[in-house]
Amino acid sequence: QLQLVESGGGLVQPGGSLRLSCAVSGFTLDYYAIGWFRQAPGKEREGVSCISSSGGSTNYADSVKGRFTISRDNAKNTVYLQMNSLKPEDTAVYYCTAGGSSCLDPVDDYWGQGTQVTVSS
Repeated sequence: QLQLVESGGGLVQPGGSLRLSCAVSGFTLDYYAIGWFRQAPGKEREGVSCISSSGGSTNYADSVKGRFTISRDNAKNTVYLQMNSLKPEDTAVYYCTAGGSSCLDPVDDYWGQGTQVTVSS
Protein backbone atom coordinates (compact mmCIF):
# COMPACT_ATOMS: atom_id res chain seq x y z
CA GLN A 1 0.00 0.00 0.00
CA LEU A 2 1.41 3.36 -1.04
CA GLN A 3 1.80 5.75 1.88
CA LEU A 4 3.42 9.12 2.54
CA VAL A 5 3.93 10.30 6.12
CA GLU A 6 5.09 13.82 6.90
CA SER A 7 6.79 14.90 10.10
CA GLY A 8 8.90 17.75 11.42
CA GLY A 9 6.38 20.56 11.57
CA GLY A 10 6.00 22.82 14.55
CA LEU A 11 6.18 26.35 15.89
CA VAL A 12 9.24 28.41 15.02
CA GLN A 13 10.14 32.07 15.32
CA PRO A 14 10.63 34.24 12.22
CA GLY A 15 14.11 33.69 10.83
CA GLY A 16 14.25 30.18 12.21
CA SER A 17 14.55 26.82 10.47
CA LEU A 18 12.67 23.55 10.27
CA ARG A 19 13.26 20.35 8.36
CA LEU A 20 10.22 18.45 7.16
CA SER A 21 10.46 14.76 6.37
CA CYS A 22 8.31 12.65 4.07
CA ALA A 23 8.72 8.94 4.65
CA VAL A 24 7.32 6.90 1.78
CA SER A 25 6.30 3.25 1.67
CA GLY A 26 4.82 1.04 -0.99
CA PHE A 27 7.20 2.35 -3.64
CA THR A 28 10.79 3.49 -3.97
CA LEU A 29 11.81 7.08 -4.60
CA ASP A 30 13.07 6.31 -8.09
CA TYR A 31 9.51 5.51 -9.18
CA TYR A 32 7.68 8.81 -8.58
CA ALA A 33 8.51 12.48 -8.42
CA ILE A 34 7.87 13.87 -4.94
CA GLY A 35 6.34 17.25 -4.32
CA TRP A 36 5.67 19.51 -1.37
CA PHE A 37 2.51 21.61 -1.32
CA ARG A 38 1.19 23.94 1.36
CA GLN A 39 -2.12 25.47 2.23
CA ALA A 40 -2.76 28.33 4.60
CA PRO A 41 -6.21 29.16 5.99
CA GLY A 42 -8.22 31.12 3.46
CA LYS A 43 -5.58 30.75 0.76
CA GLU A 44 -5.23 28.55 -2.29
CA ARG A 45 -3.02 25.51 -2.19
CA GLU A 46 0.49 26.31 -3.41
CA GLY A 47 3.12 24.06 -4.90
CA VAL A 48 6.33 24.63 -2.94
CA SER A 49 8.96 22.29 -4.33
CA CYS A 50 9.51 19.09 -6.28
CA ILE A 51 12.22 16.52 -6.87
CA SER A 52 12.12 14.22 -9.88
CA SER A 53 12.16 10.44 -9.65
CA SER A 54 15.79 10.41 -10.79
CA GLY A 55 16.68 13.00 -8.18
CA GLY A 56 18.42 14.99 -10.88
CA SER A 57 15.89 17.78 -11.14
CA THR A 58 14.34 20.05 -8.54
CA ASN A 59 12.19 23.14 -8.64
CA TYR A 60 10.90 25.71 -6.19
CA ALA A 61 8.16 28.29 -5.96
CA ASP A 62 9.48 31.83 -6.30
CA SER A 63 8.27 32.54 -2.78
CA VAL A 64 10.73 30.01 -1.27
CA LYS A 65 13.68 30.08 -3.67
CA GLY A 66 16.95 30.54 -1.85
CA ARG A 67 15.39 29.62 1.50
CA PHE A 68 14.06 26.07 1.04
CA THR A 69 15.97 23.03 -0.17
CA ILE A 70 14.48 19.68 -1.19
CA SER A 71 16.59 16.53 -0.94
CA ARG A 72 16.18 12.82 -0.55
CA ASP A 73 17.79 9.80 1.07
CA ASN A 74 17.17 6.75 -1.09
CA ALA A 75 18.37 4.37 1.62
CA LYS A 76 15.73 5.70 4.01
CA ASN A 77 13.10 6.19 1.28
CA THR A 78 12.62 9.69 2.67
CA VAL A 79 12.39 13.14 1.13
CA TYR A 80 13.28 16.25 3.11
CA LEU A 81 12.36 19.90 2.88
CA GLN A 82 14.88 22.10 4.67
CA MET A 83 13.27 25.44 5.40
CA ASN A 84 15.48 28.34 6.46
CA SER A 85 14.84 32.03 7.09
CA LEU A 86 11.21 31.25 7.79
CA LYS A 87 8.65 34.03 7.54
CA PRO A 88 5.17 34.33 9.03
CA GLU A 89 3.75 33.92 5.52
CA ASP A 90 5.25 30.41 5.42
CA THR A 91 2.68 29.36 8.00
CA ALA A 92 0.58 26.58 6.49
CA VAL A 93 -0.13 22.87 6.49
CA TYR A 94 2.56 21.24 4.39
CA TYR A 95 1.75 18.14 2.36
CA CYS A 96 4.01 15.63 0.70
CA THR A 97 2.79 14.23 -2.61
CA ALA A 98 3.83 11.71 -5.23
CA GLY A 99 3.07 11.23 -8.91
CA GLY A 100 4.58 11.22 -12.38
CA SER A 101 8.33 11.05 -12.78
CA SER A 102 9.27 14.56 -13.82
CA CYS A 103 8.50 17.77 -11.97
CA LEU A 104 6.88 18.89 -15.20
CA ASP A 105 4.23 16.19 -14.63
CA PRO A 106 1.43 16.49 -12.08
CA VAL A 107 2.90 15.13 -8.84
CA ASP A 108 -0.28 15.11 -6.82
CA ASP A 109 -1.65 11.61 -7.38
CA TYR A 110 -0.96 10.61 -3.79
CA TRP A 111 -1.01 12.75 -0.65
CA GLY A 112 0.21 12.52 2.91
CA GLN A 113 -1.82 13.70 5.88
CA GLY A 114 0.04 16.99 6.25
CA THR A 115 2.11 18.63 8.97
CA GLN A 116 1.48 22.06 10.46
CA VAL A 117 4.17 24.73 10.26
CA THR A 118 3.60 27.90 12.25
CA VAL A 119 6.01 30.83 12.06
CA SER A 120 5.31 33.32 14.80
CA SER A 121 7.03 35.28 17.52
